[in-house]
Amino acid sequence: MERKRSYIYPDKDSLVAAFVCEFIRCLKIDSGTERPLRIALSGGSTPMNIFRQLSQETSREDWRDVHLYWGDERCVPPGHPESNYGNTQVALLEPLGLSQDQVHRIRGEEKPHGEADRYGQLLQKQLPVTNGFPVFDWIWLGLGTDGHTASIFPHQIEMWTAGSPCIVTSHPDSGQQRISLTGGVINVAKRVSFIASGKEKAGVIREIFQKEGRYMEYPAFYVDPSSGNLEWYLDQDATYLL
Repeated sequence: MERKRSYIYPDKDSLVAAFVCEFIRCLKIDSGTERPLRIALSGGSTPMNIFRQLSQETSREDWRDVHLYWGDERCVPPGHPESNYGNTQVALLEPLGLSQDQVHRIRGEEKPHGEADRYGQLLQKQLPVTNGFPVFDWIWLGLGTDGHTASIFPHQIEMWTAGSPCIVTSHPDSGQQRISLTGGVINVAKRVSFIASGKEKAGVIREIFQKEGRYMEYPAFYVDPSSGNLEWYLDQDATYLL
């Protein structure tokens, strides 16, 4: 499996700044197309830093054609400190005053399996569909130290190839339930970007990039969009073992 483009920055702040610049560039390009830009966001500390910077460097008007979705969500209410949507709301949505019509959240407070079905149907209704899976313009992904991405973990790797757009998973340690996009959705996206920083990610990144160790157990290894448009935004700490 060929790894695609990798962008490595001196530190986390540089990574964030570069990703923000790239996102603003895409907003400007897309503003002339008169079509919605559909993005699935990631949780995690680095994306939150990106959101905060974007809230300072862009305006509501810049986002007028953007529709936001989520790659995964913990099964908690939106006011919970672990809610991906809730954290994004504070960091980005509220400061920019984005319209609720543009924001399509996973309802973590609902019954998990029913919500996974609802969200999958919503995606299929609102997005183009290829091979039965909704097609995002851009999916942002994080990377766990155990090789998980979105909320598909190694102990449930069979969920990667589930036939539905969304599934319910559980955290291997806490047992917390989560709702996640499946590999079918991720791999039909027009563009997929991993965003990862920190020395704690270096081991799994080395195994994935070098195809060694337990790499075939890691859901993140199977991210391989048919578009060929896969990129890794990393800092030097995350790549020091390469």
